[in-house]
Amino acid sequence: MAHNYILQVTAGSEYDITKHQIVPVNESKPITIDSEHMSVDLNVRIQSYRGLPRSSPSTSPYFDLSPHDKNKDQYSIAFRFTPKSPISANDLVFGNDFDHPIRDRLPPGFSTAFKIVKWVVDPGLDGDVYADKPYLYGPAASSVNVLHVGDKNGEGEGEVEKVEGDENWDEDAGLVFEEGGGEEGVESRKEADIPDTMAGRKKHFLNEENRKIWEWEEGRTYGCDFFNPYLDFNDFALRLPGFTLPIMKYWDGQGLSKEPPKRSHTLRYVLKNRATDTVLFCVLFTLYLKEDVNEDGTLKDGVEGGKPIANMSEDDKRKHERAKNGEAIAGGDGEKEKENVKEAGGVETTEDDLD
Repeated sequence: MAHNYILQVTAGSEYDITKHQIVPVNESKPITIDSEHMSVDLNVRIQSYRGLPRSSPSTSPYFDLSPHDKNKDQYSIAFRFTPKSPISANDLVFGNDFDHPIRDRLPPGFSTAFKIVKWVVDPGLDGDVYADKPYLYGPAASSVNVLHVGDKNGEGEGEVEKVEGDENWDEDAGLVFEEGGGEEGVESRKEADIPDTMAGRKKHFLNEENRKIWEWEEGRTYGCDFFNPYLDFNDFALRLPGFTLPIMKYWDGQGLSKEPPKRSHTLRYVLKNRATDTVLFCVLFTLYLKEDVNEDGTLKDGVEGGKPIANMSEDDKRKHERAKNGEAIAGGDGEKEKENVKEAGGVETTEDDLD
């Protein structure tokens, strides 16, 4: 089923995909997102990437760096941001959310998978997957793998510093952060009694009282990296210790309502202020049928990013259903697509993979 689709990553300061930038996956130069709330530099890396743009490198030197080489990490969302107003550490959250219900499409074994995710990925993760607009968020201060506290720009304008010549930017890998901070940032952490280590800092901010007395300061620059070896964006499977959960079959975007706005075939990561319900920036991983994408990587006429299946023609609905089930689909010229999972280098996963 995964071999019928191609992945594109976009990002912006709001959910609307039509207002996003295309993220050059595995490229070293980050994209910049600027809004009234914050300025952000962003790198996205995906191991063995074969999505859009078609010219994207299949990997990044980032994955050869420690600890990613040992961890065998599969992806990274690295971002550096400068808030333009202070945000409580208890209010700044990072995670996934949806515009439409998913409760009727949760795969078998979801509750077990969620328990394992909380154990091995993010103990602070919480949310409601049965809500009309489901979400899974964790406090950013404890959710990100790496937190680098930088200096204040002294002007309060929240501008991200130039990438070139920056100690946190690698010419080949892009934004690379280490736990800790710059000279001023380290001192700021000490004053707030934030532990020096990643594990210590995460444990510290799992305590709600510790989050309530610390804030992400206006005008101070922070570097964060979120990564793990569990989510495979090529085979669309969640591979946890002792447990493999196929997600392609359930990643169909079919909402219960036929009214927009909804997203189809989209996984969304978001940084937001939950106190004000303000989106600060988001990253969208969107799947397209291969037959809907031109050779140059642009979408064919009539294909909309994030278009809900409920709003598609009956013919398009049938094509998505066949693709989802791993069947060959007709190409634009009427010929059958002869690609299969083995040729694509993928591994087919089903419910039988559940341990």
